Amino acid sequence: MWLTAGFAITDPSSVLVKSMISRSDTCPPMASESRLEWVARFAWLTLAYNVAVIVWGAYVRATGSGAGCGNHWPLCDGNILPRAPQLQTVIEFLHRVTSVLALVMVSSLLVWCWRKTSKGDWPRYSAVLAIILLFNEALLGALLVVFNHVAQDQSAGRALLLSLHFGNTLLLVASLALTARWLSSDDRRFAVAGKPRELFTIGIGLVAVMTIGITGSLAALGDTVFPATSFRSALMQDFSSTSHHLLRLRLLHPVTVVLGTIFVLWIVRKSFTRQAHSSKTLPFLIGMLILQVGLGVMNVILLAPVWLQMVHLFVADLFWICLVLASAELAFETRSQSLAEPKRATESKRIPASHSLHSLSTFVRINRLPDS
Repeated sequence: MWLTAGFAITDPSSVLVKSMISRSDTCPPMASESRLEWVARFAWLTLAYNVAVIVWGAYVRATGSGAGCGNHWPLCDGNILPRAPQLQTVIEFLHRVTSVLALVMVSSLLVWCWRKTSKGDWPRYSAVLAIILLFNEALLGALLVVFNHVAQDQSAGRALLLSLHFGNTLLLVASLALTARWLSSDDRRFAVAGKPRELFTIGIGLVAVMTIGITGSLAALGDTVFPATSFRSALMQDFSSTSHHLLRLRLLHPVTVVLGTIFVLWIVRKSFTRQAHSSKTLPFLIGMLILQVGLGVMNVILLAPVWLQMVHLFVADLFWICLVLASAELAFETRSQSLAEPKRATESKRIPASHSLHSLSTFVRINRLPDS
């Protein structure tokens, strides 16, 4: 320490040494950025492929092809390869083949991620969660086939399994999206940044948006099993007390849309008001929300054609990915960010030495005794 005019001035060399030590302490475990870049690219590719498999699954349901291989699983009509297949058999068998490839890709991502990242890196945990959810996805899909909850089945058991199936799908997409995003980050270890009330709101909001997807899948099932001939007849089906429960459940979808939209607007507001927070995901989230609402209105007016159902689901998946990433940006921050916040706060409160010396000289001039 140097003492000058009553002020303590730190030795610049000691400041440099302390800065180097603090940087070395806050740095994550060393990992080659080049090798992690390829893992991150593969993670984004795996996410995109799984979204494509999900959209194709909607085509299987919309065309009633879920019974194309009978109630056999994983075999198709008791055979490894279908014999003299019809169109519905080809559609269902192709869905099973693509699902197996998705399992291979997610498993490869898990192994690759585990080998290239360090202990404590968050992508490891999200990748493990993704493979667990994918196995659960296959199990729920198998139960739908084995119990004949496919084609024109109208049972409550199908509605229940379909709800669980789609909820699991959203969790799978979320875990893959977080894995890809965290692998693309320079720092792969995070700390909780949000306040308890904010974290609770984010959790409830994400569940509300998942409910939008689940009720939307039930509404799409009702459109498939009970196709309407006109817009007026579709409305009458929704409000008729004699209608099937799948038709009356369609009214829940717009209600959940309103609740989910409130949460999205809250996310947007919190992201804008947080000064040190700049979200690259936010513009995409707002755009996907507007597009999704427009597609939903078109879906109702045009009586849910198959192509529009697939587009609607595809944009819903993109919207969900953006929402999960935006929520994670609010809830978590990297270790370097968490360590930088107290430092910025301390520096903002510190009075520069030049200002202190200027104030001292002004005080001396004002209170200087007159010459005798």
